Amino acid sequence: MSYVTSMDADEFKNRTKTFAIRVIRLVEALPKNQTAKVIGNQLLRCGTSVGANYRASCRAKSPADFIAKMAIVEEECDESIYWMELIADAGLMNEKRLTDLKNEANEILSMVVASIKTARSRK
Repeated sequence: MSYVTSMDADEFKNRTKTFAIRVIRLVEALPKNQTAKVIGNQLLRCGTSVGANYRASCRAKSPADFIAKMAIVEEECDESIYWMELIADAGLMNEKRLTDLKNEANEILSMVVASIKTARSRK
């Protein structure tokens, strides 16, 4: 049983997968200097973790387990946005390209927060 109620679980799975792929492509497009490599590796870790932790939350056996796993997804979305902002601040990539990805991360984040609130209210 999935505790995801604020969105269709398959839709959210596809969005997190698409987000991870876009993060990977963005990281591959970064310059090949040490700063970009460090920031890119952190963004890559967070961006791919969003989908993996979401899928783990769908297998949750209890509302508490679901909430705990979705909280991890929430943190990874927040951290992804942070690393994207560092990329922009360091001038490593065009701000416009990052804006779309940041907007997508914010949309995923809002869905995650809504799901957590819904699961908490069902206890």
